[in-house]
Amino acid sequence: MPGSILNRLIRHLAAALLAGNALLAWAEALPPSFRLALDQAQIPAEAVSVWVQPVDGAQAVLKANAAQAMNPASVMKLVTAFAALERLGPAHTWTTRIASEGRLQGGALTGSLYLVGGADPVLGYDRLWKMLRRVRALGIDTIQGDIVLDSSALKLPPHDPDAFDGRGLRPYNSGADGLLLNWNTLQLALTPAERANEAVTVAAEPPLQGVVVDNRLLTSDAPCTVWYRDLEARMEPGRRLVLSGSLPASCGARTWSAAPLPPADYGAALVAGLWRELGGTLKGTVRAGMTPPTAQLRVSEDSPPLADVVRDMNKWSSNVIARQLLATLGTISAAADATDNVAGGARVAAEQLAAAGVDTQGLIIENGAGLSRIERISAASLGQMLQVAWRRPWMPEYIAALPVAGVDGTARKRLAASPASGQAHIKTGTLNGVRAIAGYLLDRRGQRHIVVMMVNHPGAAHSAAAQDALLEWVWAGGS
Repeated sequence: MPGSILNRLIRHLAAALLAGNALLAWAEALPPSFRLALDQAQIPAEAVSVWVQPVDGAQAVLKANAAQAMNPASVMKLVTAFAALERLGPAHTWTTRIASEGRLQGGALTGSLYLVGGADPVLGYDRLWKMLRRVRALGIDTIQGDIVLDSSALKLPPHDPDAFDGRGLRPYNSGADGLLLNWNTLQLALTPAERANEAVTVAAEPPLQGVVVDNRLLTSDAPCTVWYRDLEARMEPGRRLVLSGSLPASCGARTWSAAPLPPADYGAALVAGLWRELGGTLKGTVRAGMTPPTAQLRVSEDSPPLADVVRDMNKWSSNVIARQLLATLGTISAAADATDNVAGGARVAAEQLAAAGVDTQGLIIENGAGLSRIERISAASLGQMLQVAWRRPWMPEYIAALPVAGVDGTARKRLAASPASGQAHIKTGTLNGVRAIAGYLLDRRGQRHIVVMMVNHPGAAHSAAAQDALLEWVWAGGS
């Protein structure tokens, strides 16, 4: 064998040996209970990244594979929340307006009414109803023109709700909108019958004019495990929402949700339904459009402050709120006149992290929600960001927005029987092949720590025990 080839082979073997030794040392440095849980889940060390650091510490006390950018799933919402609070402040609000053209004569508005979106992430139908009721209180009974929905507050790229997983009717796949109404969601209150094969009662809200709910759901006598497993929803021609499948009687009443229409169509159906419920008459149609500069302001409605919106987003991991926040950031970017506020928001978020001294190497933000196959961030970057957040004046709002393990939100079932229950404010993230947690934990000595763990592996779904083992190890003080 020629000497040059032999030398290259020796170098490759030496590098592989060093890498193997480093990986072995890496694994041996992990807490035994944590390492055992990973082994039982058959998850290799290189598929896991970890960062643990006291909030007032100068460096991590436990880190593994921490510089490797990984898919964080919904933990990416921590980045979106950080950037929004940093750039906008916890008191930031969004304003929705109603304006009109024409004269009011004998209860009839001779022109059109304009509902002008301000990109409010949490404009539920209750607040929309209140706005329309105020319009009725102004003496407007009949609108001779149209009700025009103006969503121009955001400039957005095309959004395909089926693109991620083919389940476009699932509310988590809804996109942002300049006039986002009721999260683009139809809530379905399901009540099973007492006997199997009898119909499940369905109550749909809010009212969506023109949408027909075709209820074919039946009660079953199956045990209540994953209660929604056998439920299906699909849209058929004529705006017919067909509900099929079964709900076990043992599950009792449940609330299910669907996103039956694109935002513009959903908004038109909702506004038409509410206006009719309020006793108003509309001679024209509800349609999308722009507000003319001559329109007269009639009603305005401010959103709750950003601190409350972030709490709604992170406690229950709302993808549509996260998308809305990222797009809002895009409206204040240096390229605010661009056609894509989502891309602009991603730039702003990255800039905010970098300005705060957070390493952004490997950071990829697609939508800010974590519902993505390409979003990436390292455990080290998350750890650094969480430490910066701890020192910010809006820290209480940031932490209070996180689910409490064993208590509420998406982490309410975690650590339920553990002495560490109630001690961790932690954001979880879940996708096929991805499990992640990140947040803060108070140990038994009263010291608070930053904890980050991400798993990117086909067997990631089996890593919950390892996550809990890491949290319990930190709570016990690393013993």
